[in-house]
Amino acid sequence: MEKKEIKSIVEAMLFTWGDPLELKEIASIIDLNEKELEPIIDEMMDEFDYNFRGLKIIRINSAFQLVTRPDHYEWIKKLSTTTSSKNLSNAALETLSIIAYRQPVIKSDIEAIRGVRCDRSIETLMNKELVKELGRLDKIGRPIIYGTTDNFLRNFGLEKIEDLPPLEEFEKKEDTMDENDDIMKGE
Repeated sequence: MEKKEIKSIVEAMLFTWGDPLELKEIASIIDLNEKELEPIIDEMMDEFDYNFRGLKIIRINSAFQLVTRPDHYEWIKKLSTTTSSKNLSNAALETLSIIAYRQPVIKSDIEAIRGVRCDRSIETLMNKELVKELGRLDKIGRPIIYGTTDNFLRNFGLEKIEDLPPLEEFEKKEDTMDENDDIMKGE
């Protein structure tokens, strides 16, 4: 099979499926080795970006998905008639941040960091499929262990969880902000 035909088939599969498709699944369907297919999909990603097409292929862990280009959000939003997709509250964002950086993590650890209960926030994050239960801890009470989902990666434009910015970046910004506050107060 020619590379041009493989690209056409992969594009059609990603478009039709909608959700992320694992590399091994695509390779199995096309009857191609994963090591041969991956560079072809990488080349497709580059071509979509180079030609600034309305769609792009993103990688989420070992899966690929065809999505709209974020630059066109303003116009695509005008097509949408639903208003059910509310933004996350500050409490939910804090909870999500803790889960993302500390996963796998249990609720009591999240609450210890935040200093307040987080039942509602976790429920919201699970309903939006940003967080999932990873299992239970083998200790008294068997608490639920939480982690992020591929949907979290997709929504935040990450390929893998390791792509989160290091916490040290936030600490440096916070230190700079504290110094600026001291200067503003005349200290």
